[in-house]
Amino acid sequence: MAITVHQSFSFTKRTTLRMGGTALAEIVFTHADDCAQLPDILDSIGGKPLVIGRGSNLLAKDGELPFVILNPAVTTDPVCVDETDETVTVHVGAGYRLPRFLHWCAANGYAGLEGLAGVPGTVGGAVAMNAGSYGCEIVDCLDSVEVFIKNVGTAVFKKTDVVLQYRHFSIPTVNDQPVILSSSFRLYKTDSQKVKKVIDDNLTRKKATQPVAAHSAGCVFKNPAEGVSAGKLLDQCGFKGKIHGGVAFSPLHANFLINVNNGTSKEAFELLQMAQKTVLDASGYSLELEVKVIG
Repeated sequence: MAITVHQSFSFTKRTTLRMGGTALAEIVFTHADDCAQLPDILDSIGGKPLVIGRGSNLLAKDGELPFVILNPAVTTDPVCVDETDETVTVHVGAGYRLPRFLHWCAANGYAGLEGLAGVPGTVGGAVAMNAGSYGCEIVDCLDSVEVFIKNVGTAVFKKTDVVLQYRHFSIPTVNDQPVILSSSFRLYKTDSQKVKKVIDDNLTRKKATQPVAAHSAGCVFKNPAEGVSAGKLLDQCGFKGKIHGGVAFSPLHANFLINVNNGTSKEAFELLQMAQKTVLDASGYSLELEVKVIG
């Protein structure tokens, strides 16, 4: 068990977009039992608590930001906790890297999450955003989630007790923001080579169509309606590859905001607002941010 406090947390160093201002501090903890210390530490620092994993879906504003970052680095290895002839339930820590977890699933022949191949970040972050790709979402396989809640402590909730919607996770009975500590997934037994091939095919497809190596936060806008692609609307309005200062929409995929040259959040918001107005005027669709804004 260990808990560490880092003063003056920089969003430029801990988000995949590599931009944003400075939070008051970051609290890193590695075990569920560490959470008992969080309320006292938060009271001593002040500021608003904010949970992040690897910072892969965040756009933080510039300047001094009144947040204390909670980093649940609970990297408990995946372990099978229940199984039937056809399925297996796997428990894994929130801080475990999602790509590494998918690799483990493939090696063991456990299917269900292959569509998330190429999605960065942690398992906990994927649950918190109900991450999805290629027709697969976390909600499809989630069995239960362990969380820490201020004034309650740690608790385990079944999937039926939480709300998982498009890029959204919440617990209706909880007012405070829950800190995801670990999750369990119900997966399907199959041939490991089949799982590996689907993952490899998805990675190849993603690398050809998305800027996976760029400083990006993934898709920046939600699709505005069923069957309506935000990326296609942006492309039709001339935003694919469009540069504004040090930020741009990717030339590979118009719905990916990328940091091309020490871009600032101010430049990012200017470009996003420009795109929203142009798409609305041209198509009537209002683009809503999928990336989480901090500030």
